[in-house]
Amino acid sequence: MPTDDPAETEGPPPTTPIVVLGVVPADPPYRVVEIRGEVVGTARDVLDVIRLAHHAGLTHVDLDDPAVVRWVGGGKYRWGPR
Repeated sequence: MPTDDPAETEGPPPTTPIVVLGVVPADPPYRVVEIRGEVVGTARDVLDVIRLAHHAGLTHVDLDDPAVVRWVGGGKYRWGPR
């Protein structure tokens, strides 16, 4: 039976579609990128993140919006090991 209670009809809260994991100290360093919970590739800079997102079907990618991208282990300017 339908209900008017939004808590019962909306489902789980939305998750951040893009997650950029911490820097892997390889030569050259890179970051693993997940989109919608699946690993889609590696990025060596922000342009790679945007390319991966576009390839996955995301057309609007605001790297500064925490509702769109979650940066783990450093922000969008961290691409080298500590």
